[in-house]
Amino acid sequence: QVHLVESGGGSVQAGGSLRLSCVASGYDAYSRHCMGWFRQAPGKEREGVASIDSAGSNNYADSVKGRFTISADYGKNTLYLQMASLKPEDTAMYYCATVGADCYGLALSSHDYEYWGQGTQVTVSS
Repeated sequence: QVHLVESGGGSVQAGGSLRLSCVASGYDAYSRHCMGWFRQAPGKEREGVASIDSAGSNNYADSVKGRFTISADYGKNTLYLQMASLKPEDTAMYYCATVGADCYGLALSSHDYEYWGQGTQVTVSS
């Protein structure tokens, strides 16, 4: 079965940077399955942060556009989220997810994703 493992979370001061990684297993390397990053803060619903489809097209939530960058190393089945200019409002548990298949024009909807990681906590202090 597909497993996703996130890493790279931690505590950082506002304005700082972090890079999250998500290693996928359970399918062949060089697959270009649609993948995304989501986050959930206490008392809030899970929201989409960024996604990448099988053509390499990226989508970003308005709140992170210009600050976060999603990328993938398909040879390593690894997804990244480079986060810069972090704000306290970015504090959340961050999850990576995959559709588990190729797709195009992926929206930032959690319902489109079948497999989820365990999450990694990002805490941004002011």
